[in-house]
Amino acid sequence: MLLKRLIPPVMAVLVASAAGCSGGADDTAPPAVRTPEAGAASYTSDQLRQALLSDVAGYVRAGEPESGTYGMLRAIRNFTQLQGQVKLDKPECADAAKALETAGDLAAAPAALTTFAKATGETVTQTLLAVSAQAAEREIERRVPKLCRTYKTKVGGEWSTHQVLEQTPDRHFVGEGSRTVGLVTMSGEVEVNMWFVVFTAPGYLGTVSVYGPKATKGEAERLARDAAGQIERVLG
Repeated sequence: MLLKRLIPPVMAVLVASAAGCSGGADDTAPPAVRTPEAGAASYTSDQLRQALLSDVAGYVRAGEPESGTYGMLRAIRNFTQLQGQVKLDKPECADAAKALETAGDLAAAPAALTTFAKATGETVTQTLLAVSAQAAEREIERRVPKLCRTYKTKVGGEWSTHQVLEQTPDRHFVGEGSRTVGLVTMSGEVEVNMWFVVFTAPGYLGTVSVYGPKATKGEAERLARDAAGQIERVLG
């Protein structure tokens, strides 16, 4: 039952949902980590944690914020564990709606994460990583292949369908560059939405994800702008 409830967040790589279900994940092997490339920012994970949103109107904080190496954050380790239990009709689309890479250079980056929840089922997650300008640019330039705009997943005999909506008309919508992606998931007769914004400014890469039956692109982008403003005030 728990795994079925997690199908949409797992396939969306929604860190918010993964972070809220940490039981038993401590034994999960962490993603592969490479040494960060030259020029990576010098912010520590503690500094990034202080720059996270402290509150979101209409939501309550779901646990304490996390900080540490990105690849070792509990939410990322949980995702790695759950991902192995999901079958896709298009295996090459496993990363279709992924906000960020969970291995490689980013896995070694200082990072912080916080999650907020609402009684109506929506969750908001913000992540913040200290990365080089080159690493940030790669993430902002990522695009979903046409083949992967629709795909199906199967967990425990139950299929879900997913439609990816890439909305990136202006790369400078948030911060100094951003991309917005949505995911509509149908599990039986239940529809759930997820929208995430990836944005950057000198020294960091951030994401804001909104997940739930009433999640919208507008809310995700508004919260991303709020997050970028908070980061600017704290980190300068």
